[in-house]
Amino acid sequence: MEIHIADERTQLEARLDSQREQILDILTDLNEGEARARLVPSLTTPLGLVKHAVFVEQVWFHSRVAGVPRTELGLPDSIDDSFVLTPDDTVESVRRSFLGACAHSRTVAAGRDLNEQVPWHRGPVDLRYIYGHLIAEFARHAGHGDILVEQLRAQRTPGTTPS
Repeated sequence: MEIHIADERTQLEARLDSQREQILDILTDLNEGEARARLVPSLTTPLGLVKHAVFVEQVWFHSRVAGVPRTELGLPDSIDDSFVLTPDDTVESVRRSFLGACAHSRTVAAGRDLNEQVPWHRGPVDLRYIYGHLIAEFARHAGHGDILVEQLRAQRTPGTTPS
């Protein structure tokens, strides 16, 4: 749903939800093997991108805003580790984890003032900053996912090359 004229909070929430949808779309129509395919030297895979997005939601909203220690949430110390897939990670399980993390993030943020500040290692940030940061991060990762999915779909149809 696009919102063109609304208050700042509504705009930020709508833009973040739009990027959350783009993150989920990475997994649309991918089988388990394709979702785990590593097409670049880094740990980046379509499934890993969505798993990383769960981590991002949990770090920013569940830990920083809600104040739950990262260890209690079972979050890895390293950002790179948030892309690592386990045998239990499936398209459906990671999709459910992301939807659950987003729902909890919405609950955590509901009713909080955009000016509310939370600690961060680079100094305090407000909720407005967090919305902007996640919008930008998810947009970047959705773009990565689009490229990977385009490559995977091209491999399904021999003789085609991405243009």
